[in-house]
Amino acid sequence: MNPVEIIAALLGVINVSLIVRRSVWNYPFGIAMVCLYAFVFYEARLYSDMLLQGFFLIVQIYGWWNWARADEVRGGVAVSWLSWPGRAAWIAGAAIFSVSLGWAMARYTDAAAPFADSTIAGFSIAAQFLMAFRRIENWVLWIAVDVLAVGLFISRELYVTAGLYAVFLVLATAGLIGWMRTHRRAAGAA
Repeated sequence: MNPVEIIAALLGVINVSLIVRRSVWNYPFGIAMVCLYAFVFYEARLYSDMLLQGFFLIVQIYGWWNWARADEVRGGVAVSWLSWPGRAAWIAGAAIFSVSLGWAMARYTDAAAPFADSTIAGFSIAAQFLMAFRRIENWVLWIAVDVLAVGLFISRELYVTAGLYAVFLVLATAGLIGWMRTHRRAAGAA
């Protein structure tokens, strides 16, 4: 087993567990995780996921700054929903980006799974932005990403990472439920 992958996975569990709790302290763990996963995905020839880690690093830094400035609601940051047109725009943008990236990876690289990998990357980018903006829909996208990622990572024999994404799937479900409850409580108090 790759020790870098194991350490990155442990950091990922801590990171997402703290996000579920709406804690701004998720970000240091997320930053360390994405730095390590860039190497893991490079070795596995999952180039879209490797490049995604660079994006995650930037958005992790932005998210940390944004969450640190956010209003708190019962021990964590306040959260909200997107509008229906906003949801449609985010999904369309993620889909267009995913297909375009998959085509480029299939055509110009030796990527192992260009379209599955790019779909994970495209929808992860959308989910990460929505998380940084504290939008509840981020969890729905993470659930979809996690389901696809488990299968992809098993196919690439990244069993620790596949296990991590199975844990992420459980945490994303808990995050969705928890953030919805928080929003309902805050809306009821207003």
